[in-house]
Amino acid sequence: MEEKNYSMPRIGDPAPEFKAVTTQGDINFPGDYKGKWVILFSHPADFTPVCTSEFMTFASMAQDFEKLNCQLVGLSVDGLYSHIAWLRTIKEKIQYKGMKDIEVKFPLIEDITMNVANKYGMIQPGQSSTKAVRAVFFIDPKGTVRAIIYYPLEIGRNFDELKRTLIALQTADNFKVALPADWRPGDDVIVPTAGSCGVAQSRMSGQEDGVTCHDWFFCTKKLSKEEVESKLGK
Repeated sequence: MEEKNYSMPRIGDPAPEFKAVTTQGDINFPGDYKGKWVILFSHPADFTPVCTSEFMTFASMAQDFEKLNCQLVGLSVDGLYSHIAWLRTIKEKIQYKGMKDIEVKFPLIEDITMNVANKYGMIQPGQSSTKAVRAVFFIDPKGTVRAIIYYPLEIGRNFDELKRTLIALQTADNFKVALPADWRPGDDVIVPTAGSCGVAQSRMSGQEDGVTCHDWFFCTKKLSKEEVESKLGK
């Protein structure tokens, strides 16, 4: 039997293009979302408990992502009618962690041929050859893949981290800075390495306003939460 090659786009690559049927109509991806951030994510199957908890959480946070100019787009290898029935069941029957009557309004892609899942490397044969793992792709307004997070079938995603990652990507772009471990809006940010000896010496001697250097390669500056939030969604 011929062995299949499974690949995935890398950070910095253009997001692979596809056309698909979804619970919100046909989409042409990523062209339909030009000018927006997109979180494209996969789940293993409809009518499963971990996926249900995730979809309820995504739907309850949908407005938070919309305020960040971000569209959610889900995918599994189930068919459209299965998607519709599952989302109806979530709204009408499921209560979890204070969430109830949750309506999923973002598109959920039908991918029974696994065409999209294979384009994005969502099928991991070591886990399953018939179900997508929990992949998350952050795609910027230009259609470029900016971050990728993968979870196995058994573990639900950390949604606080998904939102933090989106905010961090936008902040890095808006202010041309890097962000340290566990960064949150209002924390210090990392400034680019000095481009010349003169700038480095100025920083190290404390002459560059607002910049604190822990060593020549590690300098930070204050960036207020208000400054960060003023540019989010861009």
